[in-house]
Amino acid sequence: MAGLRFATLLWIFLVHLAGIYLFTRGFLLMRLSLTDISDCEPHCTIIPTHKRAIVLVIDALRFDFISPNPPSPPSEYHHNILTLPRRLTEAHPEHSFLFDSHADPPTTTLQRIKGLTTGSLPTFMDIGNNLGGSSIAEDSIMVQLQRAGKKAAVTAYNTARKVAFMGDDTWMSVFPNSFHPDMTFPYDSFNVEDLHTVDEGVIEHIFPLLEDPSKPFDFLIGHFLGVDHVGHRAGPEHPIMKSKLQQMNDVLERVVEKMDDDTLLVLLGDHGMDRSGDHGGDSTLETSAALWIYSKGAPLTQKRSKVPIPSGLLQYRTFPGATVPHRAVQQIDLLPTLSLLLGLPIPFNNLGGVIPELFWRDSRGKILERALELNAQQIHRFLTTYRASPSGGELDEAWNTLQRAWEAVANATPGTEAKLVAMNNFARQSLAACRVMWAQFNPILMGMGLALFGMSLCASWGLFVGFSKAQMQWKEWVRGNGSKCLIATIFGTIAGIGVSFVGRMVWEGIGVIDYAIFGATLASCATVIILSPPFTGLSSLSLSPVLMILHAAAFLSNSFTVWENWIIPFFAVTAIIPYTLKGLTSLNAQVRFRTAAFSLLYAIAIRLMSVSTVCREEQQPYCHVTFYASSSLTAPPKLVVLLAIPTALAIPRIIRRFLNPSLSFNGIAKIYYPLIFSPSILGGALYWILEWADTTSALGEEWNPTLRLARTWIARFAFGWVTVAGLALWYYVPLCIEVTAIDKGTVILGFGNIFGASYLVYWSIFFTIVYITTQAPGQIVLGLGMVALIAYLEVVDIERDTTSRSGVRFWDVVAVALLGLHAFYTTGHQSTIPSIQWKTAFLITPTVKYPWSAMTVITNSIGPIFLFALAVPLVVLWGFSPRGIQIPDISSTVELNAALVGIGVMIYYATLLMGASISAAVLRRHLMVWKIFAPRFMAAVLGLVVVDLAVLVGVGFGVWRVGGFVEHTFRKLAGPENEAPKEE
Repeated sequence: MAGLRFATLLWIFLVHLAGIYLFTRGFLLMRLSLTDISDCEPHCTIIPTHKRAIVLVIDALRFDFISPNPPSPPSEYHHNILTLPRRLTEAHPEHSFLFDSHADPPTTTLQRIKGLTTGSLPTFMDIGNNLGGSSIAEDSIMVQLQRAGKKAAVTAYNTARKVAFMGDDTWMSVFPNSFHPDMTFPYDSFNVEDLHTVDEGVIEHIFPLLEDPSKPFDFLIGHFLGVDHVGHRAGPEHPIMKSKLQQMNDVLERVVEKMDDDTLLVLLGDHGMDRSGDHGGDSTLETSAALWIYSKGAPLTQKRSKVPIPSGLLQYRTFPGATVPHRAVQQIDLLPTLSLLLGLPIPFNNLGGVIPELFWRDSRGKILERALELNAQQIHRFLTTYRASPSGGELDEAWNTLQRAWEAVANATPGTEAKLVAMNNFARQSLAACRVMWAQFNPILMGMGLALFGMSLCASWGLFVGFSKAQMQWKEWVRGNGSKCLIATIFGTIAGIGVSFVGRMVWEGIGVIDYAIFGATLASCATVIILSPPFTGLSSLSLSPVLMILHAAAFLSNSFTVWENWIIPFFAVTAIIPYTLKGLTSLNAQVRFRTAAFSLLYAIAIRLMSVSTVCREEQQPYCHVTFYASSSLTAPPKLVVLLAIPTALAIPRIIRRFLNPSLSFNGIAKIYYPLIFSPSILGGALYWILEWADTTSALGEEWNPTLRLARTWIARFAFGWVTVAGLALWYYVPLCIEVTAIDKGTVILGFGNIFGASYLVYWSIFFTIVYITTQAPGQIVLGLGMVALIAYLEVVDIERDTTSRSGVRFWDVVAVALLGLHAFYTTGHQSTIPSIQWKTAFLITPTVKYPWSAMTVITNSIGPIFLFALAVPLVVLWGFSPRGIQIPDISSTVELNAALVGIGVMIYYATLLMGASISAAVLRRHLMVWKIFAPRFMAAVLGLVVVDLAVLVGVGFGVWRVGGFVEHTFRKLAGPENEAPKEE
């Protein structure tokens, strides 16, 4: 019986995966990378200005860290921004240029390295590669450097191209064979707690190369990580940022001193950072990266030329908070500029435009015209080749516009300003067209995914209504109709494959597997719907999930999506109102009092959870960060640090207070809560206190290594103790009862809540794991969430007893489903990439170690949703006793009810995904699609997958074990006439 119910839940999960696969394939497309190489020396380059180049990347170097016009009033850290670039730019304007460069999102290091070296654009899905990059197959400046060294010299500068590298090891994953083996010094890039090792490593190896009279390198890359790690760990306004920026300024002073006149120096940030020190999204602070180009010898421009650069070639932008606009470029503009300055061809896939100032070296502008011409020709070659590729149809909408822009270039008179502007406009229009092009979608695949979402909801609702209304007996229905569903699935697969041979000639980008999955899933869902009882009658409509429908429909509003975390608490409190009203109308005064008390406790807990907030960019200036000490400091507030230990000590006592009325603090509870649960969550709290002390150097920096070692082993103990000892103890002795033999029979203490108390132990094991991975403010939130959960369970149990209701209603799961989302938002998360709490990767290891680091980050991110989905069976188990149930039916009864509420919560999150998917599909051309709707769609995907897995783990293992053990125990205790034991 348990196997049949689990199979049904697994089927729903697989149907969800099928819909997710198809819709995601149509919505989140990746661009086609052309493998062509620019090979046209010397006709597609110009005479170089420098023999070699030094490219220094200060990870997350935001423009205002280096700007001559910092925000007003300046923040404290602006007193120690990088002063050398500003000073040299003011003193030597012909040799030094400062730019605010726009880094295309996603603003993650790997994607920006790809952009900087290939000149291409990332896509939304590229961010998934940031933790595990693969080598770049496209043409790049690294390829051109290698080819220049292998070919016969075109100029005296092209005889050798030895590339040196030191710093962030991400470069090694994308260019594994590009660096000289004797000048390669990579360092681990993901240990954000280490603020100095990478920077000190770069410093250690760069200066011997600069001081070597033979100048053994032609291109040197130094990638510093300290500024980025300070931002992630402590925030951009932490005092450590001041000292780190000062260190970088000192390094620049030495580099400028040691470099020779034939070397070009480029300093840049691969991206910026937001107010909390994170990045990955597309906010102005994240996309505004610093760019400084300096030549110690030959001037880069004629600043005092009587003929100014045409204004149509220059763009300006005002940084947030600044008083004046500043010269702005696209970050990928660096690639064609640097390539031509070094006498290299521009890489084939480049979409950047040359920076005009660096080629304005003659009064007639001939050098600039030639640079713009080479740039325009290269972009035109790329677009023409892409147009002829299998993905060329993506350019259809923009092709006429691009052709007109290219004709304008051809028709403009050489040597005129119009010619320069026309070539620059062609480059910019091409860039804009490709940005739109790589936001192309496959509406057929998206429609197939939406169809499966809709069919899965109908089928799931049919099963829920049918089983909850006892119109269908689960065992008989599955056994009688399972074969029919299987046959329909097989025929659907065959039909899908057959249709694919016709469909592929009509619709591009859809493979045989896509058609097969769609056909199989559609046929399977349709069969379940047909075989289930009709669910459109009045009895079904009375279960209509109003809040769920409103919640899903509201995703069509970008305002609701942005402010969802503020609206969820209202929904959560609304969900308990029907139970509260029912209890308050009881004639029993004690029932009214308990209903009012637990309802009030639930509402207060929900409200207190709402105090914890993190803000997304779109919520400013109406949102105030409370999860962290401030919007720019990632340490917790000091009050939270003081409350961490009291919270950890209070949680076990609160659980005991809830268990005492039913005498359920017996059996395993007496051992588990004081000896396993309490030490583990106390260890989790202590870890984050020590992490705070380490981050803020509260005990002095000399204590930091000791704190790191101590908190690592505390976290390992907490994880290991609750996982190994807790699960083993619960598996072998899961019941919270005490059996006492008396003269007339057997008394069982805890009988009245035997299922709920025992499953709560199982749930609390996962609660502890999530608790440990959650930062200190989130731990308080989780504690409040647990209180709200049990208070809600008490209210539902009271209502059930008052009305003598034994069935399951959909409304029963709504509050718990909303609690999961509420906990997600209030534990420091948002439906945005920058809200990922990367410091949790270092919980049980001081450096990044797979799979442990990935597991702790994932647990921190999606753990709250998983936790409350896992708690859904408690809705029917809490306060439920085997009274009146025949011993052979005990296990099947609890598994049936638990499976029903499991289907209910799966329906809720599937409906949210449906709403998010429709909004993403309908609004795919909306200005905010990648900023708002796509991240919420991805969050909805993760939420549904996590909920489905939680239901499978909870019902398939937790409820099965508790129900089976209760049945087994009662069989042993039953008398000769199979009488049930007495309860107390």
